[in-house]
Amino acid sequence: MNRAAVWCVLLVLVALHHDFWFWDDPSLVGGWLPIGLAWHLGLSIAAVLFWAFVVKSVWPRDLEATAGVDAAAQSDSEVSQ
Repeated sequence: MNRAAVWCVLLVLVALHHDFWFWDDPSLVGGWLPIGLAWHLGLSIAAVLFWAFVVKSVWPRDLEATAGVDAAAQSDSEVSQ
């Protein structure tokens, strides 16, 4: 998945977050959970799965390598002072 696809999915999730179609719906899911709350529960699970996928597949790998080098250089300079 490329960056453009990630941004598109993110924008879709943001648009789906504004669920004006369930505002006046008194329906219950399973007889006890309001439909709007069930929608947000499903949307939250989808967002978690999406971000987990993004971190595993799209996150730049060189950031961790650079951060490790920077942290080692910083700790070396602190020791020498």
